[in-house]
Amino acid sequence: MNRYRVVRYLGYSIEILVLFVLQETPGLIPEIGGARPVMLIPAAVCIAMFEHETPAMVFGLAGGLLADFGAGGLLGFHGLLLAVVCFAVSLMAANLFQTNFFTALLTCAISEACLTLLQWVFFFVVHGYAYPLYALTAHYLPIFCYTFA
Repeated sequence: MNRYRVVRYLGYSIEILVLFVLQETPGLIPEIGGARPVMLIPAAVCIAMFEHETPAMVFGLAGGLLADFGAGGLLGFHGLLLAVVCFAVSLMAANLFQTNFFTALLTCAISEACLTLLQWVFFFVVHGYAYPLYALTAHYLPIFCYTFA
């Protein structure tokens, strides 16, 4: 393995761990409306824009599993979805669009919106809770907006 690749992967790993610690430390990042940002998703998607498909999927899986650990929900949900999203983003970044700030911002926003909506669908709509729209507007949309901001 190339020495620069090892250093780059080590840097990505440290970045993901630091963002996880920042995200999960209570009181470090202020809550707005009871929502805290999920910084691991945009970080994994941005890493996927610059890597090949397999490393992008591995870093997406790692970021998703750490997000699952922090959320305390179903273990593997974010890991699986973020691995698939990072694989797709890496494939699209290599073949379809040019990587720049605007495409990174747009890709992170679309990925975060898809993951947030899928989480809402699987955790509230499929289980048949009484007020799923309230959960979407009071919980998931503030998290999406705060993460995107």
